[in-house]
Amino acid sequence: RQLSHLNFDNAVLRELPVDDSKIPHVRQVSGACYSLVDTDSVDNPKLISYSEECLDLLDIDENEIKKPDFVEYFSGNKTLTGSQTAAHCYCGHQFGYFSGQLGDGRAIYLGEIINFNNERWELQLKGAGKTPFSRTADGRAVLRSSIREFLCSEAMFHLNIPTTRAASLIVSDTKCMRDPLYDGHPLYEPCTIVSRIAPSFIRFGSFEIFKDTDPKTDRKGPSVGKEVPILFNLLDYVIKYHYPDIQKKHPEPKDKKARYTAFYREITERTARLAAEWQCVGFAHGVLNTDNMSILGLTLDYGPFGFVDFYDPGFICNGSDKEGRYAFEKQPEICKWNLSKLAEAIDYALPKEESLKILEDVYDSVYTDYFHHKMMQKLGLNRTKDDDDKKLVESLLETLTSTGADMTNTFRNLNKLVMYASEKEEDCGAVLTYVVSQCPPPEEYASRFKSALPEGQLRAFIMLAQQGRLEALAGEAGVALLRKEMETLKLKEEWAKKSPEGKLKSDTEAWKAWLDKYQIRLNKEVAGLNEDELKAANTARVEAMNAVNPKYVLRNYIAQKVIEDAETGDYTLCNRVFEMLRKPFAEGEEFEDLDFGGTRPKWAAKLCVTCSS
Repeated sequence: RQLSHLNFDNAVLRELPVDDSKIPHVRQVSGACYSLVDTDSVDNPKLISYSEECLDLLDIDENEIKKPDFVEYFSGNKTLTGSQTAAHCYCGHQFGYFSGQLGDGRAIYLGEIINFNNERWELQLKGAGKTPFSRTADGRAVLRSSIREFLCSEAMFHLNIPTTRAASLIVSDTKCMRDPLYDGHPLYEPCTIVSRIAPSFIRFGSFEIFKDTDPKTDRKGPSVGKEVPILFNLLDYVIKYHYPDIQKKHPEPKDKKARYTAFYREITERTARLAAEWQCVGFAHGVLNTDNMSILGLTLDYGPFGFVDFYDPGFICNGSDKEGRYAFEKQPEICKWNLSKLAEAIDYALPKEESLKILEDVYDSVYTDYFHHKMMQKLGLNRTKDDDDKKLVESLLETLTSTGADMTNTFRNLNKLVMYASEKEEDCGAVLTYVVSQCPPPEEYASRFKSALPEGQLRAFIMLAQQGRLEALAGEAGVALLRKEMETLKLKEEWAKKSPEGKLKSDTEAWKAWLDKYQIRLNKEVAGLNEDELKAANTARVEAMNAVNPKYVLRNYIAQKVIEDAETGDYTLCNRVFEMLRKPFAEGEEFEDLDFGGTRPKWAAKLCVTCSS
């Protein structure tokens, strides 16, 4: 289709309450789920990159992308025919505390497009100007954060992980000021706009706009006391347009309780599976607040995310997360906690005692079963089941943790072990040598042991403990925190003193022990097969493992190199990396010249990504 003939059907604005005042300043928006807004124009917009596959979902012909009007429409300088620009009102628990009204501070809804396949896609521009929810910000996004969001959205899709999508990346000559490291050194950076699509961008926090005053933060939602009819409208809209099986089985206005129960169970299951997907590929979101949790079970809002390099379950990708609330290993439990907040938010429609029981009955079992299922796929154990399979996975994660081996590269190369239809012991030497080569040296392994307290505060805690006053002033929590800090410092010192030879020896022993167990389990997969069947089984296993263990993920250092080039006006690497991330499982030499298939370089260990954008 031509850009002027896109099939808009803006159901969310038709079916949910809308604030149509267009009052320009930042304000509380009561009694509405959306506010009509206008986009702000930028100077000299330029298309850096685009996803042809993503734009195809909107029925946009590639010839249209090449026309000058495309960047005008997708930068917010012009409005598409049929589009209605608006910003979504939502609240959220941020780092565990209710923050009151948040909303789309720099993302602007353009409408919903129904494509030739009768699929509904919401189109947004991120960074297109101020809204009533921009708070103290300017409604803009900068080049570095926009590149990361554009690349990772599409990377996650091609990793087969549920996600919102990114259609285009446009930079401009308009500037905005940012302090990227929060260190008092602000910079002027180019305003950049990412177009995003998803069936819907409604999130857990969308249902928190009715929350009464929070006793800890003294904040409340902007629509307290207006649950009737808005909460019901919002739930029914989501189910009607995005949960068709539930809509068919429980059509309104019949048994609403059964309808909402089925909805809550389904989003609980989707979220559990999503968390398992993240843990299996090493993705750390970084800011798992309730306002960043999709009501459809999608990965939503790419800020200070990161992929695990040298395996560390305590990996913290967000430099702003000083206490490690959103550390890699904590993600499944945080997602469950966020679901409990969703249960509280819809309590008026579905009593939380019932939804929380569903959460306890469903979440952990779905997560555990799906995680195990994915791990069996990653290990190529698809033919048979064994009572010790869970122990094999647990010991693998323990070995990854104790040695710090690169997660992506380790899984990718386990397919090089061969299955034998006998119990004879085979030499795993080549795989062992490779995996051990993917382990960090002692000093880099030691860098994972970071203090959660600033140096001055840690010294003060130690002094108070020596004086016997710490518990009186900081309570039992302060004593426990100091104990943990001292244990962390001790581990860091021990690892820093360890010799490279000593770590190489212990890494080799640990991996040899695990690979031997893995080899025995692999052989059980093909016990009794003849030579031709064995050959076919080995070939199928390699292909199956290559389809679930990526060769390439968007490591932070790769994104950083793209950003550094882009900030000089060179977008060549951005587009090469985009193509690489579209083919994360591919073998061959197409991207070998980029040299992004190894472990992270030493300089990348100090990269710090924050929420600043």
